[in-house]
Amino acid sequence: MAQTEQKLELNGRTITLIGTAHISKESIDEVTYFIREHKPDCVAIELDDQRLSALHDKESWRKMDIIKVLKNKQGFLLLANLVLAGFQRRMGENLGVKPGDEMKAAYETAIELGLKTAMVDRPVQVTLRRAWARNSLWGKCKLLAMLLSSAFGKEEVDSEQIENLKNRSEMDSMMGELSEYMPTVKEVLIDERDRYLAAHVWQAEGNNVVAILGAGHLPGVEKHLRALAAGEENPDTQDIADVPPKTTGAKIAGWIIPVLIVALVAAGFYFGGRQKGADMLSAWVLWNGILSAVGTIIACGHPLTILSAFVGAPITSLCPLVGVGMLTGIVQAVVKKPKVADMETLQTDAGSVKGFYKNRILRVLLVFILSSLGSSVGTFVAGAGFVATITEFVKGLVG
Repeated sequence: MAQTEQKLELNGRTITLIGTAHISKESIDEVTYFIREHKPDCVAIELDDQRLSALHDKESWRKMDIIKVLKNKQGFLLLANLVLAGFQRRMGENLGVKPGDEMKAAYETAIELGLKTAMVDRPVQVTLRRAWARNSLWGKCKLLAMLLSSAFGKEEVDSEQIENLKNRSEMDSMMGELSEYMPTVKEVLIDERDRYLAAHVWQAEGNNVVAILGAGHLPGVEKHLRALAAGEENPDTQDIADVPPKTTGAKIAGWIIPVLIVALVAAGFYFGGRQKGADMLSAWVLWNGILSAVGTIIACGHPLTILSAFVGAPITSLCPLVGVGMLTGIVQAVVKKPKVADMETLQTDAGSVKGFYKNRILRVLLVFILSSLGSSVGTFVAGAGFVATITEFVKGLVG
């Protein structure tokens, strides 16, 4: 048995886990051979229904409405999806393999042989939304930096390095590094999905099931499967199947900074008079507007988009319901409407800095991210200045 295969005998059932590297020709051959040779009752695949459709529907990107994506507050999710897809695509170029080819091969082989299939992974949108929602502001910055470094890195890998990714020692090392750098992301991307995958593999039909999974998931999935067989775990994964709605406390927390800013400006008028209050108000507008506009300029936004960033940032910063990135992204998409060609080259362009500036859809996302980042920096800089100003007033009064 190969090192990437784990055969488990659990409660009268045989569940074989096959670990793959997602851009490995050898993995494609391995899963295809195993399914043909053993003809299991069911083939469980590390995909969700949407990703399965995307693997077969080459026109899926053309159906995307970037304005709708921004209005639904999914700009970051789309960016993360594209960056990850572009990174895997770039790594697989030299090997002649596309990301997910081994999963597609497993599905097509099972269908050809008339075998049952089960898509056992959690939707990627849910995973990314949970990873984003559970991170602090600093964690979100680190996650964004990690994604962008993956997108724009020029590291090349050969087939031997790809195959090494299936070795447990290599995976243990990588998971250890991820745990130290971003423990919350590791918990969502790996630990939660190990449990989710195991539960859905366990629920697959038949007494002889083969599960095609990324090699990094094998140890965790095996552990959870044994716990399920022993009755130590519940196969219900509803608690990690979606992003929980914001609690009342979280909703209130979103208004804390805006209310604080308004209170500080009001205090400026009260303690310092009309001129000092006006100065603080001007500082708020200028710090927010200028830095958001600078971010938009760096993204090479249209002049109207830059103007919308300057005018909109001071206002949207005081309303958690609407971000300046949504405003600037929509304006950019309207004045520089994406073309069909941008849809066709979307994933390829996401693998380079040049591609982000050339592709109109990616430019919209760049405007969305950088204008939001500029406004956030402006909020903290202006807020810190307000606190210092009010503190001086209070000290003067006390003295």
